[in-house]
Amino acid sequence: MCLRCWQAVLRHRLYKHADVQQTDYYYQYTECDSTGSRWRVAIPLNPGSCSNLPPPTSGRDCSFSCPAGEFLDMTTQQCTPCAAGSYSLGSGLRFDQWDAIPTGFTSLASFLDPGSSWMPQGVYLESNRDECTVSLVYAVHLEKQGSVSFTYQYPDNNIFFEFYVQNEQCQEMAQTDDQKWIKLTNNGEWDTHTVNLKSGTNILYWRTTGILVGGKMVKPVLLKNIQIEGVAYTSECFPCRPGWFSSAPGSSSCQPCPSNTFSIKDASSCTPCPEHYYSHEGWAECKVRPPCSEKDFFQIHTACDSEGKTQVLYRWVEPKICVENVTGAVELPATGQREPCPPCNPGYHNSNDSTCLPCPPGTHSDGTNVCTECPAGTEPVLGYEYKWWNVLPSNMKTSCFNVGNSKCDDMNGWEVAGDHVRSGAGSSDNDYLILTLHVPGFKVPASLSGMTGSEFGQITFVFETICSADCELYFMMDVNRKSTTVVESWEGSKGKQSYSHSMTRNASVIYTWAFQRTNHALDVRRYVGDMVKLYSISVTNVLDGVASSCRACALVPQNSQRAGSSCVPCPAGFFIDRDTNRCQECPPNTHLAGRHTYGQDACVACGPGSISNKEHSRCYSDCSFTHTENNRTLTFDLSPMSVVASLTIGPSFTSKGTKYLHLFNISLCGHEGERAAICTDNVTDVSSKDTQSDSAQFVNSVDSFICQSTIIPADGRGFRMAISSQSISLADTFIGATVDTVLDGVNAKPDFFPENSKDVPDINFFYRSTQATASCDQGRSSVITVRCNPEKSERGELSVPSSCPAGTCDGCTFHFLWESASACPRCTEDDYHQIEGACKRGIQETLYMWNEPKLCTKGVTLPPRRSSPCEAIALWLKVGVGGGAFVAVLLISLTCYFWKKNKRLEYKYSRLVMSANKECELPAADSCALAEGEEPDDDVVYTKKPTLLGKLRAIANKHEDGDTSESVQLNSSQSDRWVLG
Repeated sequence: MCLRCWQAVLRHRLYKHADVQQTDYYYQYTECDSTGSRWRVAIPLNPGSCSNLPPPTSGRDCSFSCPAGEFLDMTTQQCTPCAAGSYSLGSGLRFDQWDAIPTGFTSLASFLDPGSSWMPQGVYLESNRDECTVSLVYAVHLEKQGSVSFTYQYPDNNIFFEFYVQNEQCQEMAQTDDQKWIKLTNNGEWDTHTVNLKSGTNILYWRTTGILVGGKMVKPVLLKNIQIEGVAYTSECFPCRPGWFSSAPGSSSCQPCPSNTFSIKDASSCTPCPEHYYSHEGWAECKVRPPCSEKDFFQIHTACDSEGKTQVLYRWVEPKICVENVTGAVELPATGQREPCPPCNPGYHNSNDSTCLPCPPGTHSDGTNVCTECPAGTEPVLGYEYKWWNVLPSNMKTSCFNVGNSKCDDMNGWEVAGDHVRSGAGSSDNDYLILTLHVPGFKVPASLSGMTGSEFGQITFVFETICSADCELYFMMDVNRKSTTVVESWEGSKGKQSYSHSMTRNASVIYTWAFQRTNHALDVRRYVGDMVKLYSISVTNVLDGVASSCRACALVPQNSQRAGSSCVPCPAGFFIDRDTNRCQECPPNTHLAGRHTYGQDACVACGPGSISNKEHSRCYSDCSFTHTENNRTLTFDLSPMSVVASLTIGPSFTSKGTKYLHLFNISLCGHEGERAAICTDNVTDVSSKDTQSDSAQFVNSVDSFICQSTIIPADGRGFRMAISSQSISLADTFIGATVDTVLDGVNAKPDFFPENSKDVPDINFFYRSTQATASCDQGRSSVITVRCNPEKSERGELSVPSSCPAGTCDGCTFHFLWESASACPRCTEDDYHQIEGACKRGIQETLYMWNEPKLCTKGVTLPPRRSSPCEAIALWLKVGVGGGAFVAVLLISLTCYFWKKNKRLEYKYSRLVMSANKECELPAADSCALAEGEEPDDDVVYTKKPTLLGKLRAIANKHEDGDTSESVQLNSSQSDRWVLG
């Protein structure tokens, strides 16, 4: 189906030729045979009429072709010059008229959306602005090897633009990447792409796919001047398009009509516009001149004269199209009064003729005073600082560019206005108004040359946009004149604000500000009041800059043989002491703040959980962390998580159904502070013809602790590979690691993730990217919450908050949860306990078990099983034996005590008996008292009958004394008896 369709198109277009003298038939060549011959035959215009046709005749050989400016007259089979008002390429085809899509071209949309197609815009063809994949297709038959070339504009890398060729079997022909993927162009510039073609049928495809991630409208691809070489011949000349002409026969191209003239199609000359009418270059008609209004003039400031005076002048916008002397027209305002000139910009001084001249090397000025030398121990701070705009600085240029034509090429895009420079009127609202600043390179001052940071310079500008339509301001940079990239852009009205961008390599760079009031094609100035104002521009460390001030520097060491007060660079990691102006090394775990080395306060302490490198240029985490809590110290070894990890989120779908993914590359610790995560725009890489150059790598890749890319899968739009684009850095600097939820103004938002149920605190790693964006004026920040989870592997698993599926809820702060077994602390003796086994056969075993749940890793290991001898005696028996022994000891002690007591009593009793026997009567009651020196604590026991205890005492006393005396009963007049107890 593909071959037959395109062959039918080819036959209809290439071989049709109507005879100008005969009205009922036309001539056509037959197909070439194997010998390269063919026949000329007459084809009737009415298929039913075949009479009176000329007989077939031999045709010209198949390799024949006519030169440029001529066509093959089929009646005579001779090359004939084209008439005036037309042109011919001879053996080529050219398409440069885009009032409609030319015959033979087809626009195919992948989603069959009638609103998605290549749209003709007069002088160029514009691609679709949505997400549909739209192909512009053209088939051509070449008799010999040829080529196709086209002029294009491709400013937006959010649209993918590819060109490829198929043969008659609809098989894609072999092409290199730089032939297939089209190279990006700067805003407002055109480039030409050429691809060689083989003989035979070639089907050409120009295919675009927009990626509207975030809802931002893409800028379309523009095509013009498609030219194909290698066709056999052309049997007719192409007429000049309206507004163009060719004055002489045999022309190979047409020329545009000058301003204030017009022409119709196939014109050989241009006609002047009537009075009170006007036209721009290449117009097909004239328009009525409108009455002059405030939109038709602008003001400028004159340069300072010899008296230091300036004044405001008003000039008409050129080319002037309005009429002054009609009702309702305004007149050009009168010239303003002469006023004193504003001061010179910092680093410049007033000369005798009131012009501003740069200060000589080694001197400085604030712009109002004369240049003075920097004092000893200081050096000039070189750079550009523009805040007064009486004239445009010599290293700045302004221009105007229109994608459709060159009607504003000679106009100024920007105008100076005293305290600011602003966009000019332009010729139409879709003009690009360009302002450029050339910086030849950067020179780090001596006081900072020892720093190993990656910043060589910084540009800062203050701007404001006032818009009523869809205006847009672009800030771009061109590094070494090899690659231009859009650094940042702003849409619509923006209040007065400052923007800064750091230069991370020492190279020549051109900074560009481009302002466009609307990206829709308009030939009128409807939004001339929409403008951008630049109030100040400053660039630091410029190679040929001037000095507005002086900076303290380090002096030659006192013990050096070199005398004098010249400045010397401090070694890496050293600051300048305020008292001695000598170099001193920063304290441990501090880093030098950027663009500042004077005084010890330049050494900034590293954040928690981080250390500094040897050069004190940055602080970093060595993937270890220590936390003390409840008199217990937890030590974490996160080294298994130090390798760059990737997290893919999605798929997500745009409003048109395009599937895309968010890819995050994450380096938790980096490599001693070096950012290890890299994201690359692979389409931009392959489209660049110098992909191995430094500039390509500088523009197309991003290195960071955390970076993000938007991925279009290979099946998302029929691409042959996955597309990676929109790479951005989310974490350029490591702030610190802590269990706290807030550090340096960045909030970890712990409620974004499930609550930590473990008895181990989360560790929050904080990062920041100070590069400001339109939506994040303080730059982006990121937090990685590291959580102990023994069920995960050592590498762990990354996730984003369920409430923020893209990793961020506000677009400026990104949150990640990294659960890993490596995030558990190192094991200590407190993380296990011992269990003693039963005593079996005289052996007892002691086991060691981890506390459950186990929330530690590595560190100490479990002690081995331990065995010890033991006795197999039951516990109750041990207790019983022990108790019995205690009772036995107690009884023995009591027995001894009473035995001694009884012995004393027996002695006393014996003394009493002996005294009774001598006197033959009992002593009086009071004579029984003890004599002096006797024991006062002995007692006499009275009882009616002998007790067991008394008997025992008596027996004991008898045996001790060795006596055999018997007890004697003593009579008494009383009924009671004395008894020996």
